[in-house]
Amino acid sequence: MSVHKEVKKITTHTLQEMKRNGEKIAMLTAYDYTMAKIIDNAGIDVILVGDSASNVMAGHETTLPITLDQMIYHASSVIRAINRALVVVDLPFGTYQANSKEALSSAIKIMKESGAHSVKLEGGKEIKDSIERILTAGIPVMGHLGLTPQSIYKFGTYTVRAKEEEEAERLMEDAKLLEQFGCFALVLEKIPADLATKVAKALSIPVIGIGAGGGVDGQVLVTHDMLGMTHEFSPRFLRRYLNLYESMGNAFKQYIGDVKSKSFPNEKEQY
Repeated sequence: MSVHKEVKKITTHTLQEMKRNGEKIAMLTAYDYTMAKIIDNAGIDVILVGDSASNVMAGHETTLPITLDQMIYHASSVIRAINRALVVVDLPFGTYQANSKEALSSAIKIMKESGAHSVKLEGGKEIKDSIERILTAGIPVMGHLGLTPQSIYKFGTYTVRAKEEEEAERLMEDAKLLEQFGCFALVLEKIPADLATKVAKALSIPVIGIGAGGGVDGQVLVTHDMLGMTHEFSPRFLRRYLNLYESMGNAFKQYIGDVKSKSFPNEKEQY
């Protein structure tokens, strides 16, 4: 008789324990069922349904155009595939900044309609009310500091943040505040490794980095980037584990050639 091994689901509590035990947290993005299933089966800890879907899936230049309903569509697709990972969904631009009531209703809509486990918001003390109100409803919140892509027009560039002392101090202050507000974890994007390490040491909640060095509690990458499906984008922090752009291109060319030369389908490939 085969004994069905119960899959241990990752929760916000699991992540806290991982930090305490010094076990690194692995996080990747997913926006659709098929990809999420492969990633979850591989044993990932956290799946981020990122507003990066705006760039990767929809071809927008920034993350700003994606809507709440589009995020819910992506999140629901991912949730149907998951057995183990904790799923975090980005609240898209404009759905939480203006007022905390709107932030709460956006978060509730995501949780109810997609079945996701938590939400992620960009920013520090300026979004305090939104975070606190969402948490009051029992929805776990992940923070995001450093390069916050939804504020791209304010920064004017995607370069490294918090290199200057003043911005570094503000970032540390914001990180501590996010922990005080009750966030269960924090993403730090594109900041100096030394600063990120200091933040991770100063907080008791897990700190997950992207382009923030190895001194944090975990790492996140955009799946399409680490698989080499995107090829125009090569920041220093990106490690490509495959070159799918080329492999897929070659497979497609081969298929086209086989169709044109009539070698596909062959006799075994028909009824």
